[in-house]
Amino acid sequence: MSKRPADSPLEETEVAGSPRQKKARIGNVIVGGMRPPATVEDGAESGEEAEGEEAAGSEGEEEEVETVQKYTEPPEGYSDLYLDTVNRSVLDFDFEKLCSVSLSNINVYACLVCGKYFTGRGRSSHAYFHSVDVDHHVYINIQTLKVYVLPEGYEVKNETLDDIKYVVNPTYTKQDVQKLDKRIFEDKWDLAGKKYTPGFVGLNNIKQNDYLNVVVHALSHVAPLRNFLLLTQLPPSAPEILQRFSILIRKIWNTRAFKSHVSPHELLQEVSRRSDKRFTLTKQSDPLDFLQWFLNSLHLALGGSKTKPQSSIIQKIFQGKLRIQSQPIEENSHGDRLRFEPSQQIQTTETPFMMLALDLPPPPLFTDPLENRATTIPQVSLTSLLNKYNGQQTHELRGHRNRYSILGKPPPYLVMRIKRFTQNKFVSEKNPTIVRFETDSLDMAPYLDPRPDEPVYYDLVANIVHESVTGKRAPNAKGSGAAGTSAATVGTAGTGAVAGEEEERHVWKVQLRKGGTEWVEIQDLFVQSVAGEILFLGETCAQVWERRRESKKH
Repeated sequence: MSKRPADSPLEETEVAGSPRQKKARIGNVIVGGMRPPATVEDGAESGEEAEGEEAAGSEGEEEEVETVQKYTEPPEGYSDLYLDTVNRSVLDFDFEKLCSVSLSNINVYACLVCGKYFTGRGRSSHAYFHSVDVDHHVYINIQTLKVYVLPEGYEVKNETLDDIKYVVNPTYTKQDVQKLDKRIFEDKWDLAGKKYTPGFVGLNNIKQNDYLNVVVHALSHVAPLRNFLLLTQLPPSAPEILQRFSILIRKIWNTRAFKSHVSPHELLQEVSRRSDKRFTLTKQSDPLDFLQWFLNSLHLALGGSKTKPQSSIIQKIFQGKLRIQSQPIEENSHGDRLRFEPSQQIQTTETPFMMLALDLPPPPLFTDPLENRATTIPQVSLTSLLNKYNGQQTHELRGHRNRYSILGKPPPYLVMRIKRFTQNKFVSEKNPTIVRFETDSLDMAPYLDPRPDEPVYYDLVANIVHESVTGKRAPNAKGSGAAGTSAATVGTAGTGAVAGEEEERHVWKVQLRKGGTEWVEIQDLFVQSVAGEILFLGETCAQVWERRRESKKH
């Protein structure tokens, strides 16, 4: 071992100076020029001795050999050491908790100085080396929310760090939830001074995940589901998709957020793994397909049964029952003519449903040039679409003539899906028909079997809208649905498209009720107010309706 000069003691004024002057002892570096008293180590080898001593040179100097200390409690006068280096503006706990070096998700710590993730805090851990290499010393354990100072390894218990712990894992009381049930929404401000309203914040569109953003926003305003996720502390053994959805909902309603938007990256990663990459952040999907898959996945994650109805909170909120009367269509010969007539036998079945499918009438194939119908968009009312479930209107499907009606009491929340896109071998076609509707007092009594004597009113909570945006193709786009575009391409056949030509892209928005008559439209990070009277002008694809309580005046 080579010789080195003895460390010169620091002045007492230096010890009381800034945290930059108070260095932890690693090897032969002394903590602040002082030697704090040794304490019992926390999960590390205590009393570790340096490897053998060697004699000094010809001058007879002996090298100073010291041990590396680790503390369960901060040494006297060091409890607030390095806390002024915490930088809240760079902290972002929305992304998946993986070590930035090893990509491990076990025992992850976040550096509160630069915001990066590292595993462990032992002497051979990445967090330990990061603290030594770049002089960042304050770390928080993502699971336990305990804050430590490295490389010394002692825990910091300081109330000034509570806001960071709350951002990592927001918690709510019954009083907080009661305010939300009464639609009491107060504006808040983030660290940058930007105003936002909890529950109506933007979701980051990382690549092409806007289809997931609108579904998450719609479900976050379903009061029973939202309250369950805000108040329930899920055990560590709970399915990962349920835990990540829960923390995302709690961050959307966070009243002490550092930023006015939230990223769904963690939920996206789990959705991609669980769906075998059917739904990813790099490829845009249909929000109706994702909503159906996501509700079933949450139902199973909550311990629901595939056969037993009402076995989870998801089914208790959304599940209803349909009565289907089916008549097979038979071939009958009448002389030289062959006729297809419904059978006299009627088969009646009852089946549960989570969403009501509404069928748009086909758009007109030809236009009248005298009336300039080319610029006229066809319209239809929501009640006419719901006549499918009045028990009288017939629909032919797979050789059967069917009649539908909602059996018994409808669910507390109705999800209606309006399928606009049909796919053939060549192109995806869209039905541009506008659906007219009122946002309040939708009477579902005519569609119930048996029909009640009093009306059953529903109020609109969320409206998912599609919009087509035409723009020039990106230079790196490769035909239809190229990953280089910001959204999936519709109606562009072939792969020989060149840069600069026009393309039509999907854009998904969600419109949410805020209070009694106020509405908010959210498209990724863009949040703006919108008048409830013009909601029907968009291409509605899905709606969430809340059954009005009996005690509420009509």
